[in-house]
Amino acid sequence: KLLKEMGCNAIRTAHNPPAPGMLSLCDSMGFLVMDEAFDMWKKKKTKYDYSKSFEAWHKRDLEDQIKRDRNHPSVFLWSVGNEIREQFDSSGTRIVKELVQIVKALDSTRPVMAALTEMEPDKNFITQAGVLDLLGFNYKSDQYDSLPIRFPGQKFIASETTSALETRGVYDLGLQDTLQYWPSSSKHKYVQNGHADWTVTAYDAVAAYWGTSHEKAWLDVKKRDFMSGIFVWTGMDYLGEPVPYPFPARSSYYGIIDLAGLPKDVYYLYQSEWTDKPVLHVFPHWNWQPGQLVNVWAYYSQADEVELFLNGKSLGKRRKGDGQPGDKPLHVSWKLPFAPGELKAVSRKNGVIVLTKEIKTAGPAAKIEMSVDQSCFRGVTGDLCFVTVRLTDANGVLVPDADRQLQFNIEGPATLVGVDNGYQADLASFKRNTYRTWKGKCVAIIRPKVAKGSIELTLTSKGLPMNRWRIPIGE
Repeated sequence: KLLKEMGCNAIRTAHNPPAPGMLSLCDSMGFLVMDEAFDMWKKKKTKYDYSKSFEAWHKRDLEDQIKRDRNHPSVFLWSVGNEIREQFDSSGTRIVKELVQIVKALDSTRPVMAALTEMEPDKNFITQAGVLDLLGFNYKSDQYDSLPIRFPGQKFIASETTSALETRGVYDLGLQDTLQYWPSSSKHKYVQNGHADWTVTAYDAVAAYWGTSHEKAWLDVKKRDFMSGIFVWTGMDYLGEPVPYPFPARSSYYGIIDLAGLPKDVYYLYQSEWTDKPVLHVFPHWNWQPGQLVNVWAYYSQADEVELFLNGKSLGKRRKGDGQPGDKPLHVSWKLPFAPGELKAVSRKNGVIVLTKEIKTAGPAAKIEMSVDQSCFRGVTGDLCFVTVRLTDANGVLVPDADRQLQFNIEGPATLVGVDNGYQADLASFKRNTYRTWKGKCVAIIRPKVAKGSIELTLTSKGLPMNRWRIPIGE
């Protein structure tokens, strides 16, 4: 649902067959799916991976996947491998021929591809087989222009891109306009000069050394008609692979959306590019030290320009890519010294206001606010409700810099199944009924035990008024 609202229309499974329920959701919601079978063939990537079972099981597993999934209209591509090590020797030619033959025998209606890393045809033995309908390439967007020359007559897709890193709500004011790589190269397992709290700035300014920024990755595909589409690593953060940090970091930083299901700022870059609705998103928050130089970014669409005001005074108009300092093709920015009050951005089309966005300086934490999303509850026992919790000042402004421990209590026929705040180094159990906000927010997940009725969720925190919220179920 979050990805759909962002404008995403396709999902790649990584790098194994998906759950059938996920494909059914994609059918009903109108997503396209690259249905992927293998992350390795006979050559291993890790000690106990599928390579141990490939020889004995690949034919049966692949046949079962095709038979199971071929009647899902969402599936538009079969992928028989991701970054397969056999690209680099002649066994890749033999194996890919066999795999494609298995797929085509059961479904001749869909293209078959693989997600590859080697863009030199004389070094890529999988492409040399000549059996793939579509060539997917991961990363290396600086080599895209060579693809039609190296692989004449072929069709291409950016099968994996970006690997940019962000922590929601974190803004490094000294790191905004120049892309940095954390870690800087394969010589380092972790970033050498990161943040002491295991965070990464939410400005689109940091990537793993093999990746790039969201903005550049999308532009590199958008500008080239021969690239049929882009898949971003990743839609959401996930447990594991906490590049660029060691423990206690325990989940990834790659997501456009954090692990709690809360969008990071870059979500609105995609929404401004991939939807037809007007978008205006301005960040960061407006709680800083007096005189501190702050870089204000805006993503926008369906408008010619954005004008920024601080406490009623115009700071000038910006158009994407118009040459102003810090501006890029997909966002505009202003650098200004902080003064408490109100930032207001106004987007205009032909001089007519399209959208207005205001960001105010927050006072001390005074209230706990809740909003309930029941769009995933179908009146079926066991479905989920999502409660987004916001820590605000007395005027309802989000407080980004004074997080609190919250106590969750449910009365009625329901279970609190999880709480998360999206912070990648938070080691608190998701199953606790006490949880700390991160940058003023967290999300609670509730499973009703009935199809119709009501429950009460109570939130308490030391020094703040109790908030009791009645949640109707199936009404």
